[in-house]
Amino acid sequence: MGASMTMLKGTNVPVPAQAVRVELGWRASPGTPDVDASALLLVSGKVRSDADFVFYNQPAHASGAVRYEGKATTGDSVTDTLAVDFARIEPAIDRVVVAASADGGGFGRVSGLYVRIVDTASGAEIARFESTDATVETAFILGELYLRQGAWKFRAVGQGYSTGLEGLATDFGISVDEPQKPQQAPQAQPSRQPQSPPPVVRPAATAPPAVPAPPAVPAPPAAPPVRLTKVTLTKEAPSVSLAKQGGTSGELRVNLNWEVRKQFKSWGAKLGRAIAMHADLDLDLCALYELTDGSKGVVQSLGNAFGSLRQPPYIHLDGDDRTGAVSTGENLTVNLDHKDRIRRVLIFVTIYEGARSFADLHATVTLQPRNGAAIDFSLDECTVPSTVCALALISNNAGDLTVRREARYLVPERGVSPQRTIDAAYGWGMNWTPGRK
Repeated sequence: MGASMTMLKGTNVPVPAQAVRVELGWRASPGTPDVDASALLLVSGKVRSDADFVFYNQPAHASGAVRYEGKATTGDSVTDTLAVDFARIEPAIDRVVVAASADGGGFGRVSGLYVRIVDTASGAEIARFESTDATVETAFILGELYLRQGAWKFRAVGQGYSTGLEGLATDFGISVDEPQKPQQAPQAQPSRQPQSPPPVVRPAATAPPAVPAPPAVPAPPAAPPVRLTKVTLTKEAPSVSLAKQGGTSGELRVNLNWEVRKQFKSWGAKLGRAIAMHADLDLDLCALYELTDGSKGVVQSLGNAFGSLRQPPYIHLDGDDRTGAVSTGENLTVNLDHKDRIRRVLIFVTIYEGARSFADLHATVTLQPRNGAAIDFSLDECTVPSTVCALALISNNAGDLTVRREARYLVPERGVSPQRTIDAAYGWGMNWTPGRK
């Protein structure tokens, strides 16, 4: 760590590592825009196709060279991370641009923004660049990894765009599909034309590949343009097909994050209770499942019923978390490689201890397939004495899994457990016995 230095804009340093973690970091506070990391793999300054753009809706490059690994929060510090494996970068790629986009305001409102390059093997910080002069920009190129005489280097860039992630992406040749700006789709299509020159660069060195290159260029237009928007489920639009979002294989990660609502701060006594409640609060993410062979069950920390990814029920619950938004929240994973064995999964949350209801909690649910768009939604304010909430129902419809936002608070009758209550509401038909952690 000691060899690292804070870089000035425009300077570069060698990157003597086989693989690195590219970490964007900033300080979160009320009114801070949501920041997302992204990477563009370039040949002579442009992408070859939309597949060379790695971000939250397209989290892994086909080569495996670059992966979007997502956010982590510790206190008021937030990081968003990309993983880069130089050994997997295709020979044609000579530059990987490291960018960030801000949703909900310009980067002038993001304090403490930095990017750092960390050696994956040793954990040593190789380079660090702190951005201090942003104003109205809503997309930012923080730096770039580039190949020079067979060795990789990192350059601190610090160049911004006021046109957001869309402006940045189209500048490098990405075709963007943004529903709120329909006129821009036709303008974005010509940006595919610069994709022809990159294959032409190769024939200069090796003539034979010139013939197969043209068929590879028309293929991407058949796929829909890149969607930059995250999929947010609402009461008006509660369902989405995982297949349409590209989530057809790999792992589907379900995350529940929560925090005590901010209005407590105006009342000293209530604030004390809120802090006490937050400290002791233990929410449990759970799932009822039914497989196509008719077997049913529950995945939950009670009774150590954590499930399994490689065998039925193809659902696994991570360790129990008591910190909500202060850490990574509660996480549950569904193995989409076995989606044909799954009939339905109901994801729900119970209060194990620390509160009498979900009132005054703000919770967000995110479903992130390994491939495809992240799906998220917030829970409505809870106005009933509920200790169990149905979050999302995943159903198998002719081989395609559909995610439906439930966000349904249930009130158990006296003496009835939260699990029995949710079972009765959704007609699962399970036999319940008391359990403990």
